[in-house]
Parts: sequence; C-alpha cells; structure tokens
Amino acid sequence: MAGAGALAIPLTTASTASAWNNPRFPDDPFTLGVASGDPTPDGVVLWTRLAPDPLAADGRGGMPDRTVPVLWQVAEDPRFQRVVRSGLAWASPELGHSVHAEVSWLRPGRDYWYRFRTGHEVSETGHTRTAPAHGANPSSVDFGFVSCQNYADGYYTAFRHLAEEDLDLVVHLGDYIYEGGGQGSIGRGHLPEAEVFSLADYRIRYGQYKSDPDLRAAHAAAPWVVVLDDHEVDNNWADELDGHDNDVLARRAAAFRAYYEHMPLRRAAMPRGPDMRLYRRLGYGRLARFNVVDTRQHRDNQACGDGNVSGCAERWDPDRTMLGAEQERWLLDGLGRSTATWNVLANQIFVMQGDSAAGPEQAFGMDTWDGYAAARQRLFDGIRSRDVDNFVVITGDAHRSVAADLKADFDDPDSATVGAEFLGTSVSSGGNGQDQDDWGRTWLAENPHMKFHNSQRGYARCHLTDTHWRTDYRVVPYVDRPGAPVGTRATVHLEAGNPGIQGVDQAG
Repeated sequence: MAGAGALAIPLTTASTASAWNNPRFPDDPFTLGVASGDPTPDGVVLWTRLAPDPLAADGRGGMPDRTVPVLWQVAEDPRFQRVVRSGLAWASPELGHSVHAEVSWLRPGRDYWYRFRTGHEVSETGHTRTAPAHGANPSSVDFGFVSCQNYADGYYTAFRHLAEEDLDLVVHLGDYIYEGGGQGSIGRGHLPEAEVFSLADYRIRYGQYKSDPDLRAAHAAAPWVVVLDDHEVDNNWADELDGHDNDVLARRAAAFRAYYEHMPLRRAAMPRGPDMRLYRRLGYGRLARFNVVDTRQHRDNQACGDGNVSGCAERWDPDRTMLGAEQERWLLDGLGRSTATWNVLANQIFVMQGDSAAGPEQAFGMDTWDGYAAARQRLFDGIRSRDVDNFVVITGDAHRSVAADLKADFDDPDSATVGAEFLGTSVSSGGNGQDQDDWGRTWLAENPHMKFHNSQRGYARCHLTDTHWRTDYRVVPYVDRPGAPVGTRATVHLEAGNPGIQGVDQAG
C-alpha cells in the first residue's frame, strides 16, 4: 500500500481555513456518493464531496469552515484485501469540501474498486475501470451515453438500469441539473424552489439531484466523462450573450464552480471565474478516440433571435462559430492525426439537419448546429479533407432519440456521407414521453438522412469492435413513478469503413 498522499495530486486552492484533523460528523458525510471519471490507461480521477446536510440553506452542506483530511483507497477487489494505491486529500471549504484525487500508476484495462474515509466514516464502494493501453487492440469497448435529467420531471430509473450494464465508460452530455424553479407534478419539486443564481443555490440543487440513489448507483458503477450544456447555467446561454454583464458573468462563475465541485473532473478543468476548460480527448487503445467538445463557452449568439426559425440567412454567416477558432482547430487537427478505428465526437446539441416544417418550407432550431450552418459545413469539409474514417457523433439535449447519416449536403440525399450521429433521449426531462409524436413524424418525413426516431426516456448503449458499431436505444415506458422496466426499442448498426447507418432493427 502506497504511503498517504504519495499518488494524489492535491486540487484545492490555497485554503485559509484551519485543519480539522479529527473530524466528528453528526450524520454521514458521504451523502452524495462517490464517482470516478476521465480514465486513462494508468489512472482515473476519484470524486466525493463531504456534505452531511447537502440541502443546508447556506450551501455549505452542513460542514464547518475548516479543511478536512480524506483518505482514498484503490483496490483490485471489492473487499479491499489487495489495496494497490492510497493517498490523502484535503477537502476545503473553498471547493465545497469536494475531493478530486487524480490516481496514477494503475494498470491499463483493469477493474478497480475505491472508497474514501474521514474520521470514523467510510464511504460506499465505487467501481471503476482504466482505459486500455495506448497501442492496445481491445476486442471491444462498451459505453453508454446520457443527458437531460430534470429532477422535477421524473424518476431516474434509467440510471438504475444503466448501473447494471457493466460498461467501460459512461458519457454524460449535459443538463445534469436544471436551473429553473419548476416543481413538477410528481412530488420531486426543485430545491431551492426558485431559479438558482448564487453558488449556495447551485450547490443545493446539485445536492438535491445527487440525493437520488439511482443516480448515485450509476456514478459508482463505472467511470464517467462529463461535459455541461446550457441548464447547468441558464437556458440557451452563449458566450456572446454574457458580454461584459457582471451579474451574468458572476452567475456563470458560480455555476461553473458548483459543477466542478460535483463532478469527477481533473485539475485541468478547474474553473477560473467564468471560464472553464472542458474540451479534451480520451483514448481507448487503437479502437476508439473520444473527442469531448464544449458547444456553449465559445459560441456566437444564436442567429435570428433564437427559437425555431425559417428563412434565416444569418446561420450561413462564415464568421459565426459554434466551437470558437481554437477549439475548432484542436478538434480537426486531432481528428486528422487519429489512428483509432472509431473517431467519436461527444457533443451537446445535434449536428444533423433537423427540418421541422412540413412541406417545402424549412424551419430549423437556432440553438443547434442548424443555427450555425456555416460552422457545421466548415467542420464537415475539414473532416473530408483530412480523410477522417468512421466519424460518429453522440449527442444529447433534444429529449428524443434519432439515428442519422451526416451528409456533405443535407439538401442533396445523394451527396457524400460524412459519418453518423446518434442523438440520445433524456433520462427524465419532458416527462414520460411516447414512442412517436408529431415532431418526430415530421422529422422522419422531412429529413431522409434520419433513419430512426423515438421520444421515450432512457439512454443509449454502444458496443464497438474493429469492424462494427452497435447502438442499442434503451427505453423505459414511464418516469412519473419509480420501478419502470427497461427494453431495447431499436438497435442501430455501423460498419467500419462504410460511413453512415447500415441497418436498424426495431422492436415490435
């Protein structure tokens, strides 16, 4: 067993608080559970937050203004008989008494179990898995992706099923919390009961969401890769909208800090005021490479007043950006250099064209890549000029599931296929949902590149080999009460070297 602190990278800022070396807690300090994230071949980041009273009105989680020593352990077995790494982290009030322990010197492609201890209290046990070695050729990679979990809209039964999938990785594509004060109709009203703006309020909102046992189970089952979308801050926010408004920037800084405090993120993602570096890459041997992008912090304001708009020429303005110049170069350069079989873009809002107007007229959502059509075309042209193989986008936000081809020219069905996109539904946002709705029927009729649509709740499960990609759309029939069963509504197939959707097997 390594010496305390030997392999942990301390992530707290310099704390002015005194140390609480022998803490005694009135209640369990690990109420928010444990999590791991951003796995590499030799390590992972481990997360927890000490909060015996996560809904305390001051946002401090029932903790005093003192730093607290927290021991972490990593073992090769769930009973911790073979502890291979351990260390000491300091949970400081400046970061909400959260812990982000960056563990290294683990073995690639291996299962590990971890836990935390402070005073006489021990956390639950979490399970994680390191990525394969950089040059390895794993036979398969299994991952799931999720988004949009409005607490007031529904129960998190999908997370309970996700926790049972034995996945290498879970990708969360945003809308982890919702900032509004909606109370819903199923007894899961938001706390605080109004829209959140301050750091204390954002902390309480995260504390409420993480009080859900199904969400905690999903975090404890596998490593996560997370990125925020809009509702972690404010609906449809964009960098340009923030401008120099001090109130808006202060809210963004509070939202980013609370997000970091509650996610298994590395030190590189620690926010600096209203800025936070979230785009990054993760490799799974030579089989897959995940490019995680941030489509909020660097984008121009939505075109034509936002909303669902027809006849908007502004969306084709070549000076408009979704990713910002630096991130766009980073993405295309990385895709061009990749030697992985599957090149995955983990993205918040759908890339495919989504004409929602029946008949010859076209209407597009300005918050999606449709509102940044020139930037999308620039991305597609860059992918084609670099001969990027097996380009696949995974997406959240829209509260519905769609499998689609990505076309060089969406208005010409015979144009080249650039890749494929899997849009995943919400965990709970929007309530129960249904198999088809009017919006979905219009989408399928007006967008021939879309090969499947469903608007039930759930998650996507993906199985990758060097020749084949399979996405199972896993759905639950209801979220307005707990205990829903899960089933596979459709299985969608891709073939390496043959861009686009190759087949859809639908249930029923």
